[in-house]
Amino acid sequence: MIQDTKADRIFGIVNGVILTLLTLLIAYPLYFVVIASVSDYIAINSGRVVLWPVGLNFDSYQYVLEYNAIWNGYGNTIIITLLGTSLNLALTFTGAYALSKSRLPGMRQCMLLITFTMFFSGGLIPTYIMVSNMGMRNTIWAMILPGAVSAYNLILVRNYYQKNIPAELLQAAMIDGCDDIRVFLSIALPLSAPMLATMALFYGVGHWNQFFEALIYLSDRKMYPLQQVLREILLINSEGTLNMAGNTSTAMAEGSEALAEIINRAETMKYAVIIVASLPVLCVYPFLQRYFMKGMLVGSIKG
Repeated sequence: MIQDTKADRIFGIVNGVILTLLTLLIAYPLYFVVIASVSDYIAINSGRVVLWPVGLNFDSYQYVLEYNAIWNGYGNTIIITLLGTSLNLALTFTGAYALSKSRLPGMRQCMLLITFTMFFSGGLIPTYIMVSNMGMRNTIWAMILPGAVSAYNLILVRNYYQKNIPAELLQAAMIDGCDDIRVFLSIALPLSAPMLATMALFYGVGHWNQFFEALIYLSDRKMYPLQQVLREILLINSEGTLNMAGNTSTAMAEGSEALAEIINRAETMKYAVIIVASLPVLCVYPFLQRYFMKGMLVGSIKG
């Protein structure tokens, strides 16, 4: 057994201290958002909220969750995320498996065109015109189909199939009578579980956080995803705070408690909105973390 030298131990201690500090720097902002969402805004503004909530209350969460639009937005976002991620995975993995075969006619030309789209695109206005002409405005398909496949993710999965699944294994299955579809479903896809989980996380988080597409393609409030609904809440409350602050003298004459209540509600709600929007993703990530790390390594370094 090789014993660590004094230099090795010092190096390990220094690494541990540095990593601990980095972890605290990364974790503290999230922790602060949590405690600030249940604290009084006056305490936050005065710097008294550091490690524990001050003036504990859940009014901001109650105000956010009382909106029926929030639950409607949650439903729309869940549908968009499930449908979009399923379509993304189906197209990405089938396309990557086909492009990983050198015997595919025109494979090099297809890869050249796919790579070309990573550097050049039609732009916002042509994309908007295309989506409108296809009749997808004010539908969930406007949130899903324009980004159905990521060229970068497609290349990652293709590299995974080329470098990590032995060609002899696939050939043996074909000798036993399997066609390409059966080989893909029974052998290639089960062996790509780490990459599948990684891509599901990438695509799922992307759909969950979709906001700009909803802003330009959706005008029907019933179709709004969660991020668009939360944006509206923040804008409404920010405008209300500014209007009240601009008429401070009038507000104070009517009662300073009303002014304080509106300011407090608007500011603490910003933190509550972050928690409401991020909680589902934060709950799912720990279950996919080990697949995520493995999938990223085998899909990029060996490519």
